[in-house]
Amino acid sequence: MSRPVRVLAGLMVCGVTASLLAPAATATPPDRFQRVGTLSVFANSSAGEHTAAEIAAATADGRTVVYTDSPAGRIGFAALGRDGALSPAGVLDLPGEPTSVDVLGRLALVAVDTSESSTAPSGVLVVVDLDAEAVVATHDLGGQPDSIDISPDGRHAAVAVENQRDEDVADGALPQAPAGFLAVVDLAGGPRAWTVRRVGLTGLAEVAPEDPEPEYVSVNGRGQAAVTLQENNHIAIVDLRSAEVVNHFSAGTVTVEGVDVADDGRIDPTATITAAREPDAVAWLDDRTLGTADEGDYQGGSRTWTVFDAASGRVVFSSGNELQQVAIRQGQYPDGRSDNKGVEPEGLAVASFGRHRYAFVGLERANLVAVYDVDDPRRPRFVQALPTGVGPEGLLPIPATGTLVVSAEEDSAEDGVRSSLTSYRLTRTPLTVALARNEGSPSIVSDGIGFGALSGLSGIPGNRGDVVAITDSAYVPTRVLTIDTRSAPARVRAELTVTKGGRPVDYDGEGIAARRDGGYWVAAEGDGKARPNLLVEVSRTGEVVREVPLPAEVAATATSNGFEGVTTTGRGDGEQVWLAVQREWKNDRRGEATLARFTPATGEWSFAAYPLDAASTGWVGLSEVTALDDRTLLVLERDNQRGAAAVTKKVYRVDLSALATAAAGQPKPLAAKTEARDLLPALTAGGGVAHDKPEGLAVVGDGPLRRLVGVVDNDGVDDAPGESVFLRLGWIR
Repeated sequence: MSRPVRVLAGLMVCGVTASLLAPAATATPPDRFQRVGTLSVFANSSAGEHTAAEIAAATADGRTVVYTDSPAGRIGFAALGRDGALSPAGVLDLPGEPTSVDVLGRLALVAVDTSESSTAPSGVLVVVDLDAEAVVATHDLGGQPDSIDISPDGRHAAVAVENQRDEDVADGALPQAPAGFLAVVDLAGGPRAWTVRRVGLTGLAEVAPEDPEPEYVSVNGRGQAAVTLQENNHIAIVDLRSAEVVNHFSAGTVTVEGVDVADDGRIDPTATITAAREPDAVAWLDDRTLGTADEGDYQGGSRTWTVFDAASGRVVFSSGNELQQVAIRQGQYPDGRSDNKGVEPEGLAVASFGRHRYAFVGLERANLVAVYDVDDPRRPRFVQALPTGVGPEGLLPIPATGTLVVSAEEDSAEDGVRSSLTSYRLTRTPLTVALARNEGSPSIVSDGIGFGALSGLSGIPGNRGDVVAITDSAYVPTRVLTIDTRSAPARVRAELTVTKGGRPVDYDGEGIAARRDGGYWVAAEGDGKARPNLLVEVSRTGEVVREVPLPAEVAATATSNGFEGVTTTGRGDGEQVWLAVQREWKNDRRGEATLARFTPATGEWSFAAYPLDAASTGWVGLSEVTALDDRTLLVLERDNQRGAAAVTKKVYRVDLSALATAAAGQPKPLAAKTEARDLLPALTAGGGVAHDKPEGLAVVGDGPLRRLVGVVDNDGVDDAPGESVFLRLGWIR
């Protein structure tokens, strides 16, 4: 055990040692990828600018990464350090919107869309000298390009010229002229001497054969390009040397059982769908076998990835519902997309790292990359799923450095979501060791129980291993989740539905306290209007015993920032229930939130003011309160910022012996607080972006050996990074 670090009087926290979490070590731990760094791409320009990293490529040594930034009409450069960290290295403006990029030696080949409209598509191939960061040649492609890939022998580049349809015309249905095609670029001589040939793709598909829309391209070691015609639900194989179609076949339809098809706040994977695959990305697993990410479009989307025999077009592997189950197990299932393509597999890349070959499948709506071992390309084996930024678009394996770089395209400074490049390194460090440092992922999983948006957290009196969490308004009905904290990752092992009058009930549960005499107190947040803030007493079987409102004169001052945490001190007739109000209410002094105390034995309420840290940007409020003991509260205080803008994610200690409270309507005494723990180091330890919502905090165990743990609210993967995070914050002595 590492040497204890004194955090505050009466609270000492020391590092969690891996041996306390890990099973018996094996002689050779299995390879896995671990996130090591995240670069927000606005670092190459300015924080106020709208940017987007979509597709990326790297030089042969892996030290320079080039990415497309379509909104800004440019490419960006990033340097990849020996530790896997990425740093900004400049930008280069282009004559349109870059859609894809690949690298040949010290040249970047960038497909650029210069179209004036969908009916007049145009585009060029821009060749960039990476040493000079300057354009050295431009070639007309004759249409709007989407994807580019260079053959392994460096003799050809294949460009999928999509000439995409206008989705506002006829609901985006095909056909819409002009037809797309494949452009083959012959790379003989200097870049100015290169020539472009056109390969027609009409007459192949059963769906709109006169209007092929090639989406993605991948070239194998035989110089054959696999081209997905996404909206046509078709795949073509083109020989680049002869510029001829040598094979083609339908991507087909698939029936998948065990999926969620309703956007209803319930993670319920019990339905069956039959849908066209409509694949987006394609990649060769070997020279005879190719895989597709079956994103779907206007008529399909099977939520799968598929492996085909390239010669026969026969399906040799389909992931079925596995990608959905992976997202559910890691608390990153996007229920809001259940009625429309679910996790939405979009990206696919394949590469060999050392002795093993891996396929990487990007799940655009779940913000995950699923990693598969494809040593046997016809029997892929799921290995792990990696959390990403919002909207993973480009997947870039870099075997030369043992690195994977993922481009996430969603960018909204207003919402705190920034486009990013995230790097992952192949490692043999056991996951249990990484989790002890808050560096590994996933940090929390389930055995199939749908979860996410973890808010309130509570230790369980007399239980040294479990905590309970409450689900908030992202999911219905309200549930109490039991989490095994001794497992690594932590494991959601049970759920209890909260009922009222025998029927499931929906609260915006933001806090929970497990009672010493059994049952729970739940803090249900109000909206300051129709829905009141409630303290809810719940039996050990999940039935609501009573709802306790605030005194009328206090409730009348409430805003939409209501109850955010609850805890208890004492027991029996001496039980006291403490609640944290997130931010100032009407009539509160600026910069002060409220701690409320309820005495169940008498029904009395009393209140104290809590001084909030000043916000450098946005606002600061309370997210949780938990009792360290009957004399001490721990209060979780945070700002509403993510990433580099995040400043305040702290735990403060409040000494109850020095805390006075006042009855409703009386001036509230001001609490004194002492800083106990800054959570930012734990939130960023794994190379990710600091989350904005650490919202749960709990003390686990009784007696001299107790642990402090926390969780992050992922907003149900709704316009948020979506990673479910369990924090191991050390031992308390």
